[in-house]
Amino acid sequence: MIEELKTFIAVVDKKSFTKAANFINISQPSVSSHISILERYFNTRLIERSNKQKNILITQTGKILYKRAKQMIGFLEETKEELNNYHNSISGTLKIGASMTIGEFLLPSILGDFIKEFPEVKLDVTIENTKHIYDKFKNYDIDIALVEGTVPVENYVYKNFYKDTMVIVVPYLSSQNLNSNLKDYLSKQTWIHREEGSGTGENLNIFLNDEDIHPKNFIVLGSNYAIKEAVKNNLGISFISSLVINEAVKNNEVEVISIKDNYNRYFSYLVHENNISRLASVFLEKLKLYSNIDN
Repeated sequence: MIEELKTFIAVVDKKSFTKAANFINISQPSVSSHISILERYFNTRLIERSNKQKNILITQTGKILYKRAKQMIGFLEETKEELNNYHNSISGTLKIGASMTIGEFLLPSILGDFIKEFPEVKLDVTIENTKHIYDKFKNYDIDIALVEGTVPVENYVYKNFYKDTMVIVVPYLSSQNLNSNLKDYLSKQTWIHREEGSGTGENLNIFLNDEDIHPKNFIVLGSNYAIKEAVKNNLGISFISSLVINEAVKNNEVEVISIKDNYNRYFSYLVHENNISRLASVFLEKLKLYSNIDN
């Protein structure tokens, strides 16, 4: 049944019997046979096929089985790793997903120290915006999600591990043009921000709403580096993590405008409840060393 489930996962992921067969290196008739075995076993239609089998549609019961199959295969792989690690040798593959700010400015040093201590561990790292990382986590494509934005409350372990400070960043020496009305000045600026689904973009929207600021224009960019460079080159201003612009401030490339209130947010980790591998547990213990909040 394990091979049949792996085949089914491949068909859903590749959306094609032919592509799935090539991906898992079996014949297309074998793929069809595996799907038929599952449909008979679960007494339900999992995939609707067109006459020519060029297009497939996953049924609602197929979607349920897909999620459970990912969990079952993941659990078997973790069990295998746990048995391999019985004699205290930490090895295996750890799949980590991180949203952009964490992935670019915190994760490299964390992983560098982790690999020094556990050189036998293989890392599979995905860095995307918070929404994409959460979707992959929910689909059991990653073991640990490190996110900076709001995610739905579901059946998983969710815990803050780092407090980040958000700041208003402007081109260098722009503060000389500030008048006494900061709100009026900020409303007249072009604001540069991240795409929808980004934790940084979410926090910009919260800040603008809280301060009742209505910018004249927005520019959307897909990375923190691009935003920093855009501000540096006088394309506008932004509300962004201090982690992103600390070096640029030291180098007099941009500057931070002081505001009355501090705006903080929390970076958090997500792990699947009751499905935490020993390897993931070891990583989370090491992650505590980088926390700047009391847990």
